[in-house]
This record gives sequence, structure tokens and C-alpha cells, in this order.
Amino acid sequence: MGKSLVIVESPAKAKTIGKFLGRNYIVKASMGHVRDLPRSQLGIDIEDDFKPKYITIRGKGPILKELREAVKKSSKVLLATDPDREGEAIAWHLTQVLNIDEQKCRIEFREITKDAVLQAIKNPRDIGQNLVDAQQARRILDRLVGYKLSPLLWAKVKKGLSAGRVQSVALRLIYDREVEITKFVPKEYWSIVAQLLTDQGDKFEAKLHSFNGKKIEINNEEQAKEVEKAIKNGQWEIASVTKKERRRNPAPPFTTSTLQQEAARKLNFSARKTMRIAQTLYEGLDVGDEGTVGLITYMRTDAVRIAEEASKEAQGVIRDTYGKEFLPSKPPVYKGRKGAQEAHEAIRPTSALRTPQVLKDSLTRDQYRLYKLIWERFIASQMKPAVLDTVSVDIRVNDYVFRATGSNIKFLGFMKVYVEGTDEKEEQDGVLPDLREGMVLKNDGISLNQHFTQPPPRYSEAMLVKTLEEKEIGRPSTYAPIIDTLLQRGYVALEEKRFVLTELGEVVIELLLEHFSDLFDVGFTATMESELDEVEEGNVTWEDVVEKFYDSFEKDLETAYQLLEKIEIEDEVSDFPCDKCGRMMVVKWGKFGKFLACPGYPECRNTKPLLNEIGVKCPKCEQGEVVERRSKKGRLFYGCSEYPDCDYVSWNRPVSEKCPSCGELLVVKKNNDQPICVNKECKLGGSS
Repeated sequence: MGKSLVIVESPAKAKTIGKFLGRNYIVKASMGHVRDLPRSQLGIDIEDDFKPKYITIRGKGPILKELREAVKKSSKVLLATDPDREGEAIAWHLTQVLNIDEQKCRIEFREITKDAVLQAIKNPRDIGQNLVDAQQARRILDRLVGYKLSPLLWAKVKKGLSAGRVQSVALRLIYDREVEITKFVPKEYWSIVAQLLTDQGDKFEAKLHSFNGKKIEINNEEQAKEVEKAIKNGQWEIASVTKKERRRNPAPPFTTSTLQQEAARKLNFSARKTMRIAQTLYEGLDVGDEGTVGLITYMRTDAVRIAEEASKEAQGVIRDTYGKEFLPSKPPVYKGRKGAQEAHEAIRPTSALRTPQVLKDSLTRDQYRLYKLIWERFIASQMKPAVLDTVSVDIRVNDYVFRATGSNIKFLGFMKVYVEGTDEKEEQDGVLPDLREGMVLKNDGISLNQHFTQPPPRYSEAMLVKTLEEKEIGRPSTYAPIIDTLLQRGYVALEEKRFVLTELGEVVIELLLEHFSDLFDVGFTATMESELDEVEEGNVTWEDVVEKFYDSFEKDLETAYQLLEKIEIEDEVSDFPCDKCGRMMVVKWGKFGKFLACPGYPECRNTKPLLNEIGVKCPKCEQGEVVERRSKKGRLFYGCSEYPDCDYVSWNRPVSEKCPSCGELLVVKKNNDQPICVNKECKLGGSS
């Protein structure tokens, strides 16, 4: 009797599983998807209920040949692809190309441990056709939008561009934020802070809070000075002291979204890097005496549920490591967001006993840091709340009230192990001195501080992922690819870790919104995600979802092309002659904005960068001008206009003045308006 064949997606996963199964099993990898829609054509028969035309992915022929031979020699075939829509679709495609019976061929586990794998082997199931249909519907919708809209962009903007159904909505979020920032009008306001002293000489600060029992706003310097005059000679007396005990609950274990956000905040990881490292931790690593084992549960999930046995193991670790006083009377239960797949689990260590310190020597630095983040978040989620003593003191002077607040931690609770990134600066109010109602204080100085309201910030990667999740745009598995695509297409760039819309991105999104505003509406995209969930639940067919979408899309597409055929976008002629043929060069679109090209193409293929000079001579060659450039990843830097003859480069913007202390170059660092010297030994020194 032949051996059983198990097919997974990756060699790393195959290696880990093979160790658990022993000699009666052969484990092979499909290396991801084996079939897809063709690149060279639409690949969808719109007239025949949107029937997809699948072909073998280029380069997968030898892999399929090897798998077919293995199937022939095997007594049984089990498909152990990832436990989500994409994994189910890969399994279904394998049944089609390898002629495998769809019944009782699918095994599923959410952690790659011996117990989980052996349990799955005992309980094979049929291919989940609803899951396959939901993935297929998404793939077809994305193909229809991409292949129907991209030629429109080629005709009117630039060859090689493409539009994506979900990516374009993410681009719209960045565009809408840019519009908000542009339209924002700063509003002036003032704060008034008093430095106060007790009889014992203890000093603390209090801020103006109210006037005659009503919250007060100071809008200009004149109003601020009126307040200063009114309170200057007044008596400062404590009107009330309010003490409270406040409990802070731990954050739930990680979902895909919260892991990406926290890894961005705490580790400075991109979403793609986080998922790449998490994949290695999930698929299995050699950790010494145990051999190769999966270290975390499946990393594509929107659930916060924890298995009972995992919670019990965590309780034992907490009791033994931190003490029983950190254990709650019963394990916390977390409620997932609406629509979350509660049959799944949150991201957690496969064993809480594998502490980060135990694994440190077996992991790379980045693997260790991400594992430590996941382990600590999970352990903290099973601990008692933190308890804080807070105090709020109102100080009356004439009819004005100033307020001072303070807090101190009474019981660390989960904070002994982990504090969520967004909360780390919270609870930083200083501890106030002993203050009592009726106490008279001494005024030790009043400061009047001018402020201006700030526009909403540009999206960081963590903020964008959070917004995509909140607005139900895409799903956990799509956040990283969405961001990657926007960067690769040159529609956005990262500056100071924030997404900035490029000129190309602005042109593309404005063109799409002008003719397809409904399609790229945030609410519409969220509704489409809900409909795909309905397909997965078996409540509606994928064909009905696609047909309903396409009926409306086709009408908008026809109208857009009719309008655009009448519009001719002429190239902008520059003042620069082509140094090869003499024609006046024209402005074209490139990945990160505009460049100069000869209009004699294809006879003359000469191109030049359209450089933005900053008014500073190159400090290295003293011939060229310092210009703005962008790296391959879209990051802004500064270089010489005479490149490649001069290779001067700086991440920080040079200024024309020399250092008054040593005469070296001054640069302005990001997030800082004050120039610093490139000479590290200079008293004004930094680095370029």
C-alpha cells in the first residue's frame, strides 16, 4: 500500500509537517497558487456567467509534473493549504489539475504543532466550495476593474498604469486626507499655565480650565492678557480635590490588523515585513531540542478568540513567572469586531512556555522582536487590569478655575508585561504633592502660550491599516498587498513615515473619481466585502454578486470612454531642448512624477529627470545645483544635478548658509526646522 501524500504551499511548512507525520507520509509543496487568470487577456467570459479561464502559472509546470507523479504513487492525498479563502482556492485548483477527489481531501489547522496536525489528519473534510466561490468572486471583480480601467489610464495619463478595485479606494483615502490638509485653515488659541507653590515649597503646574463655571476658550493674545491681568493679584485657593481609582484593561491578543499596526509603531516594520516574518514563525523554525516547530498560530485573522487550552497554559506561565496576584479570577473574554470570523483564533504563541528568552538564540533579531511582541501581548491579555490612582485638583482664583491632574500606578497588572503602543504616553501625568481643599497656594509665575490648530496628519502605515479595517476595505490578508501596490505604482511615497500623494497618484485618482465615483466610494467597497462574506456563508451565489456589480460598472465605463475620446491631453512643452536631436522636450509622467522626454519618440528616446532645485549649490562639486530626488522606494533625498559626474547625496535638506561655528555645511533634518552642522564634532553638529 502506497504512502499518503500531503500537499502544502511552502517548503518551510512541508519540512515542519513532515517531521510530525513520519515515514508513512510524503509532504510536498505547491509553491503557492498553481493556476490563475491569464495575464495577456481578460480571461473571463462575460457572456457565459463570467466563467473564468484558468491557466497554469508560468514556471509551475515542473512542480505540477512532480505532484502528478506523487499523486499516482499515493494511496491517499490530503491538501493542507492555509485555513482561509486563498488557501481553500489553492486546494480546489490542486484538485482540478491533479484530478483529486474533492471529498475528504482537505485538512485544516491554525497552528503547525504536532497535536494540531495529527488531529487534522484524523478529520479530513470536503473542499469548502463557498470559500472557493468567495475567493473566485473577488479575483474576478478585481480582474474586471483592473483590465477594463487600465487602458483608460494608458490613453490619458501614462502607459503601464493600472487601476485596482480596492487599492484605488485606499488611494482615495490618502487623496481625501491631502484635500483636508490643503483646505485646512489654522485657528489660533492660547493656553494659560500657572506655576504654583504650596507652603511646603512643593511646585506643580495647573492649566486654565473655566470661568464662572463654564469651559473657557482663549482665542487671541488680547484675551490671554485680560485673563492674566484679572488673576495677577488674586488669591489662589484649592476649591476641590477629586481622587479616583481607575482600572485599565489589557488589549486583546493580536489580529492581523492590530499586529501590523503595533509592529509599525514599536518595531518600525512595514506591513509587508511584519507578514513576511510572521509567516516564518507560523510555518516553523528549528528551535534546538524540539527541532522544527510552528511558533505562532495562523497570522491572517480578524478574530480575538483564544482556545481554552491556550488560556490555561498562559495562566500557568503568569502564576509561575509573575505571581498569582496577577491572575484574574476568570480568564478575560474579548469581543471581536462586527463581521469577524469567530471560528478562528487570534494570533498567539503556539505554546506560552516558549518565552522569547528561551527562543532568542534560535531566531534572527527581527524574528525575535516580532515573536516577543506577540508573546507579550498574549500573556498581558490574560492578566489582571492595571489599577491607577488619579487626582484632579481645581484651584480658584477670582472667578477663574485652574486644573491640575496627576496619577500614579497602584497595581501594575498587565502593564508588568506589556502596554499597547498608543497608550504608552498615557498616564504620564506627574504625581502631585499632597493637596487639600481650602489650601492657599502661591503664584510662582504665569505663562501665556500661543497655539494653532493643526490639520489632520497624513496617514502612517499603522493609521492606514487601522482605517482600512474600520471602514471594512479589504480583509486581513489584503492590507499589506494594498499598501505595497500603491508604493510600487508610484501613486504614493513615504516621507517621514507618512504617505504622501505623488503628482501621478493625484492625476490617476482624480480621473477615476470623475467618472467612477460610486465604484471607488468607501461605503460601496465595504458593501462589496459584505457581499463576498455572504458568498462564503452560502447565502448568495458568486455569479449574482459579479453580475450585479458589472451591470452598473459597464454603464459607467461606456460613458467614461465616450467622454474621454473627445478629450485630448496635450503634452506640456518645456524650455529644454533635446541634446540629441534639438527638439523641445515635453513633460511626461514617470513613477514618482514628471520627467522630460523627447517628442521624437521612437526615433529619439532621450529622457531627462525634471529636477526640482532648492536654491543651494552642490557642496561637493560646487558646479551643480542641489535637487530633490526619490529613491526606488519613493523616499525623498537630495543630490547633485550633475549626477553621475558628481555623487553628492544627503537624506537631509542642505541650506545655503555655512555653519557659523566651523564653516561646514548646514542641513535641516526632517521634523526639525533648526539647521544643524554635518560636522559631528561641531557644537552645532548632527549628521547628514
